[in-house]
Amino acid sequence: MNSKITLSIIIPHLIGKDILYECINSIKSNTNNIDYEIILVNNNCQDNSIKYIMKAFPEVVIVDSSINKGYAGGCNLGAQHANGEYLFFLNNDTIITKNSIYLLIESIKKSNKISSIQPKIKNYFNKNNFDYAGGSGGYIDHLGYPFTRGRIFSSIEKDSGQYDTEEKIFWASGTGFITKKSIFKEVNGFDESLFAHMEEIDYHWKCLLNGYEVYIQPKSIIYHKGGQTLPYGSYKKIYLNHKNSIILFLTNNPKISILKLCKRITLEKIAFLFYLIKLDLKGAVAILHANLWLLCNIKYLILRRRRNKQLIKKYHPISEKLMRPYSIVKKYFYDRKRKFSQLD
Repeated sequence: MNSKITLSIIIPHLIGKDILYECINSIKSNTNNIDYEIILVNNNCQDNSIKYIMKAFPEVVIVDSSINKGYAGGCNLGAQHANGEYLFFLNNDTIITKNSIYLLIESIKKSNKISSIQPKIKNYFNKNNFDYAGGSGGYIDHLGYPFTRGRIFSSIEKDSGQYDTEEKIFWASGTGFITKKSIFKEVNGFDESLFAHMEEIDYHWKCLLNGYEVYIQPKSIIYHKGGQTLPYGSYKKIYLNHKNSIILFLTNNPKISILKLCKRITLEKIAFLFYLIKLDLKGAVAILHANLWLLCNIKYLILRRRRNKQLIKKYHPISEKLMRPYSIVKKYFYDRKRKFSQLD
């Protein structure tokens, strides 16, 4: 083990030579005075990206997988080869800005209680706007629906500095966040059964239950292209988001009341009807598929709930500021609250 390495930057990759080159080049250009390594996980790459990067950046560590292990499995595989005290999980379609990584490292050093720090994530194609995936820190409602400072459902805000305060958050986006390797090991990393989507929320949920804290550092900024590997609105993305969201709701909550369960089931039915009304049969079938999968995998849910309890040494209550006691679906669609600042 190289004791000089402070940070391991882990990038799972499936496809896209140009986006990957731009991502790694931005790291090399904007990360100074830090002893770091870049670990590129070849998630059964579908093009010649890996060979191209090996020639362009021979110092990059390549970790090969014979199958596509998804974001969760790819990151776990990369973490197994990491020499750094800190792990920085990063999407391959991101751009790092000057001092962004340095600021994350300085922030995570402040307390032993901090598990993760997220940078502010802005949109690569419209740099004045927050990005869909992460914004300025993630939260969740009591029914398991996530949202961020800067994006609620499809409403994305312009960044005018309104969310530039360092705050405790519920979850840091898998688009890019730094965490302590010791804590990542403690909660057994990402759950590979989720494959992709919601795995970072699951990880940080467990961190919070174990008494750790998650923060947003808005002075650190990265840009995200989004949807380069799995396009927004695709069948698989809708399916994974709904399936994994319900899995987390059912297995991560220490207690679930019958009322909350009924509300969540009702909202799933409404989402199904919403897609039907829009004549988006693909979205409707994806939601139906997700819910049928859950009904056919009750044993998995029971076992996962048991495994989660084993990972929590002592349950710590989660603040209502992080897990909001209201329904974000109601706030958004019924109360017409389109911005995070309007919620309270």
